[in-house]
Amino acid sequence: MILANITQLWSAAWPAGLIMFTLAVVFAIALLIASEKLKVTVDPKVDQVHQILPHLDCGACGFANCSQYAKAVIANPELIGRCAPGGQKVAAAIGNVLNLQVSDAGPAKKPIVHCRARTEDKTFYAVYQGIQTCTSANALASVQACKFGCLGFGDCVRACKFDALHIIDGLAVVDYTKCTGCAACSKACPLNLIEMVPFNDENMMAVACSSREKGKVTRSMCAVGCIACGICAKQTDLFKVADNLARLDYINYKPSEQTETALAKCPTGVIVYRGPTAPPPRKPKQKPAANAAT
Repeated sequence: MILANITQLWSAAWPAGLIMFTLAVVFAIALLIASEKLKVTVDPKVDQVHQILPHLDCGACGFANCSQYAKAVIANPELIGRCAPGGQKVAAAIGNVLNLQVSDAGPAKKPIVHCRARTEDKTFYAVYQGIQTCTSANALASVQACKFGCLGFGDCVRACKFDALHIIDGLAVVDYTKCTGCAACSKACPLNLIEMVPFNDENMMAVACSSREKGKVTRSMCAVGCIACGICAKQTDLFKVADNLARLDYINYKPSEQTETALAKCPTGVIVYRGPTAPPPRKPKQKPAANAAT
């Protein structure tokens, strides 16, 4: 009786089982064929380039991570040289992988904060109690008197992945021993105070101000702002004064007796050095120059 029941069940079940087995074989063959037909061939050079990159995923190249940049630079060799942390060494190594001669892109760019005003140097209208970001504070006109100066809430600090920026006494300060030149801080500053500058020397001279107010107004708001007196421009053609602000030609800058004289004679001490071994800024003179712009 039991044997008969088993035989009856088997007779009813085996066709379904055979169908399932046949379908499984067919699907397996179909998937195998599809995997071969649709297989994406990865260029081995992509992996070679990826190994060359510093794996910091900083985004300076314009891509989300080093892996994406490696694929992009293989597809478009014109992207060689975009790895700021890797610099010329990495660019040359990528060129070797692609059998291309890579020209020297020049000195690496590093950030310079065009402001030197710390909390004690600034004039404030009121105590800001809003959202503690530069972007939010910049939306209000009553945070500090100088609308061009560093707000000191650290948007640049939060953007930096390398702990290369810190807010010290209300001012963003770059730690050049950690900076990779990724430019994240420059992009994060809502006031565009941080400029990526080619460092032609270990320490770069800079005009640490962005105010375009007239000299008398700037001086009333900030103890260390540029008053557009033009003394620096009289010493060397590397300095120009426009829109009530002195500017330095960073591309052609070279240390010289003239640039040192410009720094020494600057009445507000707005001309400074920036870099890993830069000397501290000079203290401003007690009174502005007699021919300051008003």
